[in-house]
Amino acid sequence: MDSVTPTELVRDGTAAGLKKAQLPVRDMLLRGALSGAILGIATSLAFVIVSQGLPPIAGAIAFPVGFVILVLLGLELVTGNFALFPQAVAARKLGAGQMLSAWCWVYAGNLLGSVAYAVLFWAAYTYFGTSDGGALAEITRAVAEKKTLAYAEHGAAGWATALTKAVLCNWMVTIGTVLAFASRSTIGRIAAMWLPITIFFAHGYEHCVVNMFVIPAGMLFGAGISAGDWWLWNQIPATLGNIAGGAVLTGLALWYTHARPQPTGNVLLLGTPGPGHDEVGERG
Repeated sequence: MDSVTPTELVRDGTAAGLKKAQLPVRDMLLRGALSGAILGIATSLAFVIVSQGLPPIAGAIAFPVGFVILVLLGLELVTGNFALFPQAVAARKLGAGQMLSAWCWVYAGNLLGSVAYAVLFWAAYTYFGTSDGGALAEITRAVAEKKTLAYAEHGAAGWATALTKAVLCNWMVTIGTVLAFASRSTIGRIAAMWLPITIFFAHGYEHCVVNMFVIPAGMLFGAGISAGDWWLWNQIPATLGNIAGGAVLTGLALWYTHARPQPTGNVLLLGTPGPGHDEVGERG
């Protein structure tokens, strides 16, 4: 059997979170930068698909290819770590300070790689600024403006909307992160990860690392967005919402129900399942 039980899945994720948090800073930055660039490439793939006249759902179905690549390569994506690291803290294997420090270094790496790819993407499709980029540039500008200026038009309600969309986004993204441990086979892991990532992208929810590419790229293509607009109306609420969605709705929720320490004793409660019941039920 190449599948694992939910309890094993959470335990493996907790162990992985501890290992990731203990990486040298240079590896967090490098792996984070590669992840940011790869996720940017996957996002631009979705834009290419839509620019060819296909419906947005086609782009959403294709987008998870980037997530799958970075996970299989063992790279670092801060949004996934928003779920795994709190599990290690809850298990008392990782300190809160070390968790926050690791988050910051990976976040910096993701930002570096995302912005670097945005520049390369702009250069490739505008002949280094000598053309307007055509339909692909139009789509990128429109998405970037929707993720910033559209929220700004609604003031506090817009900011709260971005935050809420970010919570919902990383709930799905971190389920994909956790499901990477749901199978021992590569094909099984790919299939498990693909499902929730498609869901988040199809809904247009807010992912702070995706937006590290989309918004700077839109700015390079001429969108009327300032750096302040980017951070105030998207990057900050998206990051806070991603932390809440990943840490609470996935990381801590799954750790609590599947991996928290259980009381010991010989008291048999009414309705307690017999030997082997849990494992069979979980695998079924």
